Amino acid sequence: MNQIKIKDNTKVDKNSLTKISNLCGRIANKTLKQLENEGVFVFPEFILETDDLTKDQTILKSNGDTLYSGNVMGFIGYGKEERLIIKSRFSGENEDYFFQYLLERVLDFPNIVDLKSDAEQNNKLFNFLLFLFPYYLKTAMRKGLFKKYVRNRYNDSHVKGTIDIARHVEKNIPFIGKIAYSQREFSFDNHLTELIRHTIEYIKRKPYGSNLLSRVKDEVRLVIEATNNYEFYDRQRVIDDNKKITVRHAYFHEYLALQRLCLLILQHSKHQIGSGALEIYGILFDGAWLWEEYISSLICEKFHHPMNKGHKGAQRLFDGNIGLIYPDFISKDQKNRVIADAKYKPIDNIGNRDYLQVLAYMFRFDAMTGYYLYPEANNISELKRKLKLNRGSTYEKVSPREDVCVIKHGIKIPVDAENYEEFILEMKNSEKAFRKEFDFMNDC
Repeated sequence: MNQIKIKDNTKVDKNSLTKISNLCGRIANKTLKQLENEGVFVFPEFILETDDLTKDQTILKSNGDTLYSGNVMGFIGYGKEERLIIKSRFSGENEDYFFQYLLERVLDFPNIVDLKSDAEQNNKLFNFLLFLFPYYLKTAMRKGLFKKYVRNRYNDSHVKGTIDIARHVEKNIPFIGKIAYSQREFSFDNHLTELIRHTIEYIKRKPYGSNLLSRVKDEVRLVIEATNNYEFYDRQRVIDDNKKITVRHAYFHEYLALQRLCLLILQHSKHQIGSGALEIYGILFDGAWLWEEYISSLICEKFHHPMNKGHKGAQRLFDGNIGLIYPDFISKDQKNRVIADAKYKPIDNIGNRDYLQVLAYMFRFDAMTGYYLYPEANNISELKRKLKLNRGSTYEKVSPREDVCVIKHGIKIPVDAENYEEFILEMKNSEKAFRKEFDFMNDC
């Protein structure tokens, strides 16, 4: 297999990717939504439904002889011969400790860097799908266990539905007091919960399956209790049923994502990813979303966290419910109101459009201070840059204001750690220094 590794937010010479030219030709300038339609698994799935620019971001943007990577990380392949691995720009020559760390902190992933059993390079992509299962299961079951109408068949004396003449003649002649009939009932044991059950049983057989499912043990228990009709030998029929009957109700869109993930996992048990009908395959993670959620885990005690991509915590610019906005972070301390924006991009790429957005949020919430929270390599000495807002115009006199400022505040990311344990230790020190910046704010 021709396999090439690149990093996010970098530019790449097209000539360096000639070994995977077929793959590049099929993914260049395509949006995540387009790739998802071709068979690529995109995480988180709700970014494909947002109205902002996220759904329009590309893996590789072509411009002349140069390709530019964006905020996306993960694996993508074409057939059996070409694969592109997109690492974080903070990765070392071999291991991507930073990407692994984000997955652990945000999604509670197992340590795939050190995972030995069944985690060879060729299986890593599939393991990502397995490790996502607890997250998708927990997210979907916040809506409750999936329930739908199913038609159950009975053969007893308590007729409540439609009599099945053919089955009655087959089973109850001579007449023995029973009647064969069927009834449409609202049930937890349906094609989708059976699919989830088969996925659970499949993961159980993996060497790390018990540890993986222990993170969602309550959800697993509910699914097992609900699927009384589970039979191991029904797996292919259940897969076929779910391919035909997808979740359609908007309220259960989390179950649609879980259904698709389960189908990918179970179909892989017979066919390696990339050997099926779909030529393009892979799993891609939105680095901007991972970074934002990671930042939230560090400062959640001091900030509210509206989520644009999850449609939670919406704010409005104007009276009358006009001007929908989603600041990343709004401080809970009203006396020292602060607005913060998580940016998964280099400090020099934070520019005019970013400035206008945060200043608008600051004006809306009467905040005198705004922050850009970004990751930075450990070869930079300045992790904090203060920008004072100007007053006046060039037609009269321009002078900096002392009361309003925007601060670029970075977290130092170790890029030369010798092993993952050392990386974690250095990250903990970086996080401690990062949080000190907000000590002036009151806890709420």
